[in-house]
Amino acid sequence: MTVHCGQMLVVSLLLLVGCADTPPAVIENKSVAAVDVPPEVRQTNTNRPDYGPQLAAGPDYVVEPGDTLYAVAFRLGVDYRTLASLNDIDPPYVIRVGQALQTVPNAAPRSAASALETSAAQVSDTQRASGTSVKNSAGNGTARATEGESITATAKPAATKSEPGPPSNTLSTERSPIPNAPVDRWSWPAGGKVSRAYSAERHKGIDLVGERGSPVMATAAGVVVYAGTGVTGYGALLIVKHNDTYLSAYGHNDALLAAEGQRVDAGQVIARMGSTSSDSVKLHFEIRRNGRPVNPTSLLPQR
Repeated sequence: MTVHCGQMLVVSLLLLVGCADTPPAVIENKSVAAVDVPPEVRQTNTNRPDYGPQLAAGPDYVVEPGDTLYAVAFRLGVDYRTLASLNDIDPPYVIRVGQALQTVPNAAPRSAASALETSAAQVSDTQRASGTSVKNSAGNGTARATEGESITATAKPAATKSEPGPPSNTLSTERSPIPNAPVDRWSWPAGGKVSRAYSAERHKGIDLVGERGSPVMATAAGVVVYAGTGVTGYGALLIVKHNDTYLSAYGHNDALLAAEGQRVDAGQVIARMGSTSSDSVKLHFEIRRNGRPVNPTSLLPQR
């Protein structure tokens, strides 16, 4: 049977249109959990309703083991380049344990030992005012607080020296080049429905409900710049850098399947949904533009 060229052209166009609306295929990640989530972090917590500022914008923040510049900037709600510029830190953004990072412009930098003493005093004042104690999270020395509550850097033992220690994280000493290309398409990070919408003041992303262990997928291609449990209120968290403008964050996971410095593709399974630091199984998902949260549904395709 003869097929005319015009008919073939129509069929080809229809196929192209159909493909344009097809979401990226799920790319299963067969690796083992890149970060072990401690049992105490896996426990549900019923007193964490909101996501507010995680660190007060004070004169300095003392770097802890496991910190990355991206994670500290995320907690402060600022662009990582702003934080790097304030502290004269060049790529690949090496930060060191005990280093006092200036977090506000025109603040006189202090020694790490002085910053530790101030941090301890601030946490002590918070405890006296609230009548409650601040408990360290998952052995990583990060203060736990109700989501939405501004907190300062966690108190640590008195420093024996003011000089910064070793690099806080191996990622900081490695170069993970990320092409600074626009994100051509965003995809949904999980299949569940939205159980809580974005709010600029109280809820800096969206929550997606699902079953424990459901796949969590990268919303776009990028590089993992944080994988851990050190960001208050987010449980086991992944942060992916897509380009110089956009980051995405995935919180409350039971398992993290991508390691810091790893390149991930759009649709790749990077975590398993859980309830770490949450009262229910869900994914808390954020997109940040130049360090500031934006409504993810304004970028994600309709479904």
